[in-house]
Amino acid sequence: MADLMHMVVENYNEVLEHQKDPIVDTWMFMKSPVPVVAILIFYLYFVLKLGPQLMEKRKAFNLTYVLIAYNAYQVIFSSWLCAQVLREGSAFDIIFQHCNAAITNTHIRTALANGAWWYFFSKVVELLDTVFFVLRKKQSQVTFLHVYHHTNTMFFSWVYLKFLPGSQGIIIGFLNSAVHVVMYFYYLISSLGPKYQKYLWWKKYMTWIQLTQFCLMLLYLITVFAMDCKMPKALTFFFAGNVIIFLYLFADFYKKAYKKRKSITLEKEEFVKTQ
Repeated sequence: MADLMHMVVENYNEVLEHQKDPIVDTWMFMKSPVPVVAILIFYLYFVLKLGPQLMEKRKAFNLTYVLIAYNAYQVIFSSWLCAQVLREGSAFDIIFQHCNAAITNTHIRTALANGAWWYFFSKVVELLDTVFFVLRKKQSQVTFLHVYHHTNTMFFSWVYLKFLPGSQGIIIGFLNSAVHVVMYFYYLISSLGPKYQKYLWWKKYMTWIQLTQFCLMLLYLITVFAMDCKMPKALTFFFAGNVIIFLYLFADFYKKAYKKRKSITLEKEEFVKTQ
């Protein structure tokens, strides 16, 4: 027990003493966790209780044009975030060259921190995904996986920016933004109406893309730990733990959504054959 407490205290001090960029605290939402926590509390209250109550006796909102604009914005914005990673040169060079050394180039350090804030801000905007479900009376889509994913992604992107603004967040932000380009492009086509449904045959592969993303993130975090990079290990463990949870939840969703559906389809076909 004493060793465990010592490790906890050591990791806590490591987080507090880790070199941070003071300019980050001057940005919106970054000085204190209070605004972020307040947003998340209201988000959870609205999508889980207040929103369903308000919509219970109301007709679902027709948000077709709002969704088209929103999804188009997300595709463009996620593409822009991906482009920011490549603007300063080779992303992999930046990551591994500075694994055990601080970035001394002020321009690159500021650009990385700035990109990280926009990534965090994108997670705030993405909370609207759930709000739109509620306003369209699609409460069945407000699943534990959906809410947990949005809540945790927003919160730990804030934590990462607050305590680790710099190169170590590049790969995670890039992978997630790249996946969102594909994902919101799918949603954009879907929001155009029934006549475009024939172009959405690749729906089930979206979950495969998400799972691949989390596998790559986990591999990266293991590499960071193995290389003994100079970053708080407590946060590395925290992020790795969340990635493992996401892997489990998305794999479970895929199993329930597609493998079970395939099994039911095969049972129906077998039943028809026996008639």
